[in-house]
Amino acid sequence: MYDVIAIGCGPFNLGLAALASEVDDIELAVLDSRPEFTWHRGLMFEDAMLQVSFLADLVSLVEPAHHLSFLSYLKDSERLYQFYVREKFHPTRREYETYLRWCAAQLDSLHFGHHVRDAVWNGASFELTVERGDSVEQFEARHLVVGVGTEPSVPAALAGLPAERFLHSADYLFRRDNLLRTDHVTVVGSGQSGAECALDLLRSEGPAVSWLTRTPSFAPLDYSKLVLEMTTPSYVDYFHGLDEPTRDRLVKEQWRHYKGISSETLDDIHDALYARDLSAAPVQLQCGVAVVSAVARADGLELTMLHADSGRTFQHTTDAVVAATGYRNRPLPFLSSVQEQLHHDAAGRWVINRDHSVDASEALAGRIFVANADLHSHGVAAPDLGIGAIRNATILNTIAAREIFRLPKSTAFTTFGIPA
Repeated sequence: MYDVIAIGCGPFNLGLAALASEVDDIELAVLDSRPEFTWHRGLMFEDAMLQVSFLADLVSLVEPAHHLSFLSYLKDSERLYQFYVREKFHPTRREYETYLRWCAAQLDSLHFGHHVRDAVWNGASFELTVERGDSVEQFEARHLVVGVGTEPSVPAALAGLPAERFLHSADYLFRRDNLLRTDHVTVVGSGQSGAECALDLLRSEGPAVSWLTRTPSFAPLDYSKLVLEMTTPSYVDYFHGLDEPTRDRLVKEQWRHYKGISSETLDDIHDALYARDLSAAPVQLQCGVAVVSAVARADGLELTMLHADSGRTFQHTTDAVVAATGYRNRPLPFLSSVQEQLHHDAAGRWVINRDHSVDASEALAGRIFVANADLHSHGVAAPDLGIGAIRNATILNTIAAREIFRLPKSTAFTTFGIPA
């Protein structure tokens, strides 16, 4: 019997295991179907930077002296002084994944190669049916944390393109060599992933490049200091207390806090465009256009584009398409037996309490917590690595019914609600 089983081992549930590793009276297991821990391998460009400080590691914003902090990793790997002299407090994504794998190697609570097929509430605990290779095992827990992450989202207009000419940005590096052998590659979408794919193509001496997006501009992330306070627990407290229509409106308005492009990447793209202009290699950048439909023809792919400002359509022909079109929450078939006991809002999403548990009927005494599936209830901080340690500490405090971890009472200079 475990106190809590976390399903899925991304950075957030890995952080849950890290914090729980120093709590003696909470028995925790993390189950993941993959054979080992990996993180965004298809977008692991050599110079890609993490968009948050090293303090947004698994533990530091709750327990800075924790043995699994990023600074502890640097010390253990003999890189602490090099990082200090570097004077750049944003690690590369490659180093951050190396840090995460270093943490995973020290946690006995992680179980890879374990696919959760079913989770049933028996009136006293959750019974999990788990596939492990050719065998089936049973696990039992009082509470669950669901952190299975997201999967690539492909709009219907692009979904019918042949696989040999089409890919999602999540697989970009796995298919890069094939892309560079084509005559023309089109990137659709202008978040950070789309920008990094476009930059890599621009820097190559390969195909002609088109970069198309429906947003009105190639917009930078809004990482100004006071705006960043919207990723703090203080703003999460405020946001969670708003009504559902207001929260939905704010999430749509605040997309630049988590879907924009870093200013450094935009600068690098302009430098690449300037350098490429000397070679007269064809490049097309266009914003305010959306893909209406797409078909494969003998001479390439034909995309029908809608120009937002004029309302007119035009045809765009290319050899391959990279869809940097974001991600969506993965389906959760293993929870089908308890779905009726979980409360849903008007849009069909789970109603999630401030402590990150799903609101449920009294018959379901065990709690189901969520990691990074609460954008609609907790705001733009939900996918931010910097909120992970606080969220996990909140979950562990709730499970233990006591304050194991002291959480900050004030985390922003800004007052978001009506002053008391």
